[in-house]
Amino acid sequence: MSHSDSDAPIRAPSGPVGPMMALGSFALYATHDVLIRILGESYSVFQIMFFMGLMSFPLLVLMLIRDPEPGTLRAVHPGWSAARTGCVVISAGGAFYAFTVLPLTQVYAVLFASPLLVTLLAIPMLGEKVGIHRGLAVAVGLAGVLVVLRPGGGEALGLGHLAALASAMTAAMNGVIVRKIGRDERPAVLLLYPMLANVVIMAATLPLVYVPMELPHLGIVALIALLAFGAMNLSIGAYRRAEAALVAPMQYSQIVWATLYGALLFGESPDRWTVAGASLIIASGLYIVFRESRRDVSANRPVQSTRLRNESVAAPRPVMPDEDRGEALAEAMAEAENPLR
Repeated sequence: MSHSDSDAPIRAPSGPVGPMMALGSFALYATHDVLIRILGESYSVFQIMFFMGLMSFPLLVLMLIRDPEPGTLRAVHPGWSAARTGCVVISAGGAFYAFTVLPLTQVYAVLFASPLLVTLLAIPMLGEKVGIHRGLAVAVGLAGVLVVLRPGGGEALGLGHLAALASAMTAAMNGVIVRKIGRDERPAVLLLYPMLANVVIMAATLPLVYVPMELPHLGIVALIALLAFGAMNLSIGAYRRAEAALVAPMQYSQIVWATLYGALLFGESPDRWTVAGASLIIASGLYIVFRESRRDVSANRPVQSTRLRNESVAAPRPVMPDEDRGEALAEAMAEAENPLR
């Protein structure tokens, strides 16, 4: 198969179903993030991540039982798989912590820089050549991050801002790694390793931060895990039913949910700097997605081929990197079906 063929986007039916499923997915993810914010007022992020991972295992087992692809759970690329696992845990932990200490809209604005970083990382890791148009779009988007954070002016940068930045960077690295190795690894391997690592690592920290959890709060943790799995399955279905150029932009709807939830539940409203910076980041991200949708621009499409939502430890998603392998991943997950139905 030629390089251009292997990087062609997955053929999918047109129509509103895919984008609507994506909107539903990101609405669930936004609700998932708000519940993390609520729990973060009483418990450590490490404790929340541990119980989320633990409660997600039964759902994962149901999916793995129905995985139609034969083989073992040994990674074909153990080094890259280990690096990806670390990226998922760090990315989820950074995002979770940021949600507990920063306004929701500010966190999303920083996390939206992840697709821009995917474009940069694709240069050394995937051999992608970024021209002047995408290069300028990335520069504008990263400038938007600086507008949101305003280093040296306004509110001092804190650990929450650094956590959000670390989350965006490791999410981008994770996306590019999966694009690099995804055609060789089973969906089960892509799903299992990050969840297992999360439980083990967070269990090691639990004695230092543990606070007895009330039964209603344990119920919220279970709900977070269910929301993550439901959102993951909706996202996979969206990418199977519509072109990436139609689905990927739907992630920016999370900023609307963040504004609504922030106003209704936490008395937050985005300041003008967050609005201005987020606008630059979103505009540059949309430009890159739509530019990659043009077949005459580039054989590689790292942003379109990388799912743009930060992974949750409750549902690390299998990214569909190429048409041949990506379709197999999508079919495998479709066969597994959503265990929440």
